[in-house]
Amino acid sequence: MMPISSPSRKILAVLFGTAAMATVAGCAKDNEIDVAGGVGITATRSACPAVAVPLHTGDVTLFDPASSRDASAIDVVAAITNVVPQCNDGGEKVYQLANFDVVATRRDAGPARSVTIPYFSTVVQGGTAVVAKRLGSVTVSFADGQTRGTGHGQASAYVDRAAATLPADIMERITRKRKAGDQDAAVDPLTIPEVRTAVQRASFELLVGFQLTPDQLEYNVRR
Repeated sequence: MMPISSPSRKILAVLFGTAAMATVAGCAKDNEIDVAGGVGITATRSACPAVAVPLHTGDVTLFDPASSRDASAIDVVAAITNVVPQCNDGGEKVYQLANFDVVATRRDAGPARSVTIPYFSTVVQGGTAVVAKRLGSVTVSFADGQTRGTGHGQASAYVDRAAATLPADIMERITRKRKAGDQDAAVDPLTIPEVRTAVQRASFELLVGFQLTPDQLEYNVRR
């Protein structure tokens, strides 16, 4: 994976700082209150990165002419869908793979045609820190006389298991059983700053979306 350029960081900062992300799949968190012998939290947590499509990057509208924003000038509309993650967390390097489809419609049911659309995949740590980024492209094919076309894409990421694993002392503070009357019995451990910071630092995401131009991103945000 290659480092993120400054413009890309600015766009991603806007996406992560002001927009929610639609999570597809990721770290399995099965938090259950266990009252047997005291109150505690039984947490099941996977080292696999969550897979998500950032808001405003899951679809793209292509215009013809490109400078127009009139509805009559819409040429192709495409969207990312059917995101399916597959994770191999058996080694020191956790491998997350995400397959996805791109479905598109075009304005005119003309002759057979192909449209290539760029997309990005990024690894994000702690919700804001972009670790790496890859660029790819999906080719959508329209059959002769058809207005609907499809394409397929794939994204992947490697994450160090050690970096995605909570320290033992933090896990103990989260899962330690607490009895009624204990001073911290009613305190959610995830509200403790150092615990919350450690959980955030050990959380990774694989984000997939269309590589939009500033104009395309603005169009999606304002639409």
